[in-house]
Amino acid sequence: MLIVEPADPRAPGPRALIEAGHALMQEMFPPEDNHFLDIDALAAPDIRLFAARAGAEVLGTGALALREGYGEIKAMFTAPAARGLGVGAALVRAIEDEARAHALACLRLETGRGLDAAIRLYRRAGFAPCAAFGDYRPNPSSVFMEKRLGAG
Repeated sequence: MLIVEPADPRAPGPRALIEAGHALMQEMFPPEDNHFLDIDALAAPDIRLFAARAGAEVLGTGALALREGYGEIKAMFTAPAARGLGVGAALVRAIEDEARAHALACLRLETGRGLDAAIRLYRRAGFAPCAAFGDYRPNPSSVFMEKRLGAG
């Protein structure tokens, strides 16, 4: 059974997946186009990190960054062996529930071109392309998406 729950980014399971996600981003994109949060930033008070696990094995991570008027999805990563098992969708649902609990008007995210499975996941969850937001600037590597959240 898949369980999604709040997690500490410094705990061994979540940390290993977060670092694997960082390594993938560094492999795929130039440094100026990497916008991931480091472990300490993911432990900040305005971040809600979730881990998906089966038993004791952490299969994926995802975070909600609380921003002024919206939430941003960060640190989404699923272990390669767990891809296709619904881990990403479960994490997106948990993040969306948390955003609604904070009465946020929308969720936004930045992902990378070439991360086709991630883009499909977000589209299936109701996200649509949008303009760059926050401190982001348009660049050749980034895809920006958002989802408006209805009341409650």
